[in-house]
Amino acid sequence: MATNLTVTREQVLEYHLGGKIRLGLPRPVASQRDLCLAYTPGVAQAVKAIAASPALSFDYTSRSNLVAVVSDGTAILGLGDLGALASVPVMEGKAVLFKSFGDVDAWPVPLGRCRLEGLDTGRTDPARIIDHVAALAPMYGGINLEDIAAPACFEVEDTLDAMLDIPIFHDDQWGTAVITLSGVMNYARLSDRQIGELRVVVNGAGAAGIRIADMCKAAGVKDLVICDSKGPCRSDRTDLNAHKRRHAVKTQAATLGEALRGAHVFIGVSAADCVKGEEVRKMAEFPAIFAMANPDPEIHPDAVAAAFGKAPYVMATGRSDFPNQINNVLGFPYLFRGALDVRARTINIPMKVAAAEALAALARERVTDDVRALYPGESLAFGPQYIIPKPFDRRLIVNVSLAVAQAAVASGAAPAADLAALRQALEARRTGAAAR
Repeated sequence: MATNLTVTREQVLEYHLGGKIRLGLPRPVASQRDLCLAYTPGVAQAVKAIAASPALSFDYTSRSNLVAVVSDGTAILGLGDLGALASVPVMEGKAVLFKSFGDVDAWPVPLGRCRLEGLDTGRTDPARIIDHVAALAPMYGGINLEDIAAPACFEVEDTLDAMLDIPIFHDDQWGTAVITLSGVMNYARLSDRQIGELRVVVNGAGAAGIRIADMCKAAGVKDLVICDSKGPCRSDRTDLNAHKRRHAVKTQAATLGEALRGAHVFIGVSAADCVKGEEVRKMAEFPAIFAMANPDPEIHPDAVAAAFGKAPYVMATGRSDFPNQINNVLGFPYLFRGALDVRARTINIPMKVAAAEALAALARERVTDDVRALYPGESLAFGPQYIIPKPFDRRLIVNVSLAVAQAAVASGAAPAADLAALRQALEARRTGAAAR
């Protein structure tokens, strides 16, 4: 069932007039004393404290709750390579979502590739991005990489994660993967199957597809075929890059359609209308179709409904006008919230799996009345039409962030922490979020 939600170009541009973010000050500068504390001579005390003990930078600066949203604009959501300058509205939007949902301060850091205005496009230079991010890292408690094209994005994230002692997270790789995994977990529960029993087909072997495959396998999926534009990534192919080769399998399937026969789960992060109704009909009984290409999915929900008739299935898309939206805002604000709160040095696989499990568990709880009021046309009860929580469920900041923090401590990515006190702090942020 689609929702009737449309906005015009004029409404969008009016919303963006003057930008979407501002700098706020947590303490006033209203007197001579305030001026002495904020700047000279008082600021020298904070400078000397940090110079003597760099870890105090998390106490005496904004670093503990500040994330850089970094992009070179080579893969702007659904639009491609339009450059760093054109990416700024998206990066500002990311900062808005960080603050609105996770109470994380974030700031856009667009990295242009040419000093001449109008020539801000071209292939990503991984070394240049790595150098720039490493240079600006002292100001930030975490780095959110955004809209950087594959395969360069893999090198950028992996290198920075190894270099720096703060969380590095490329949302286009991992955000979709975390939310998708939570949906797969709940689909397995609904279909009365174990994760390890599922046959999964992923179409799209770019940043999102590769990491979805990684996350599914980390959660226990054993039978997974990933396809690119040439079909299944088979072990006998000689044209696969290193990331595709990690997921290459022996299979007789030569096409996506053949790979789908008998599969339980289809996950698409590829192109519009690349799957036909007769192909999904050949999937296993009670399948799941995650068609997440935007704005037009790999197969339209109406075509899936026509293909299955009254037979049960699960349908998810990347769109907000259909049930089960795979929306990254369910992930990155809380992954960083949990990581920042325990001063994690990285966001590792256990933390990501913990986030997916917490999301899946929340979708199985009764939806609160305030969330129901925002979605009057939908039946928000756990089932095929509701396997993913809604973004405006304020319990997310507690449930998901705490799960991430616990996993960070348990996996050694963060030092020991008072998790009971953290839960209280998150509850306070939840109340504050509701008031904002």
